[in-house]
Amino acid sequence: MPNDAKTEEVRSHAADTRPLDAFDRRILGELAVDASLSYAELGRLVGLSAPAVHERVKRLRASGRVRGTVAVLDGPSTGKPFLAFVHVDTTGWGKTHELMALTELPELEEIHSVAGDTCMLLKVRCKSSRALEGLLARLYAMPCVKATRSYVVLSTYLERTPQADITDALENDRSMAHPGQ
Repeated sequence: MPNDAKTEEVRSHAADTRPLDAFDRRILGELAVDASLSYAELGRLVGLSAPAVHERVKRLRASGRVRGTVAVLDGPSTGKPFLAFVHVDTTGWGKTHELMALTELPELEEIHSVAGDTCMLLKVRCKSSRALEGLLARLYAMPCVKATRSYVVLSTYLERTPQADITDALENDRSMAHPGQ
């Protein structure tokens, strides 16, 4: 007797790992610019019918390649013009329950565990430098935090979500890494 559960698991796993084709990348690229496009408009932009685009978008969502649809808010217009990146040095690995509890603060946009000269990297958007100081005080109140380094953003020239296209030449172009070879 066949095991349907195992078969379904294999089928769904296979669909999740299917490489993105040119249409998928074009759809993702257009959605990254404007996620409010109708399927008909999206189809017109990428050269597919609305039903074909709808099926592809459903598959992209089911695979986790599209994790959600959100409005991208403007920090200064929402009362948070002060952008900073905070490097956090901790005892141990870095990620702790205390640090992760900071995710409840709307000022905290990103938390990354990183390799290099720090443990954690935070992207913070605050009302003012005083608000950043308050956040830093919360960090230093945690026993796991040894030190921080804050980098205040003066101007932003590019800020965007992940893009669908891939520059294959970056994988193969070693001319910048090894001049003269």
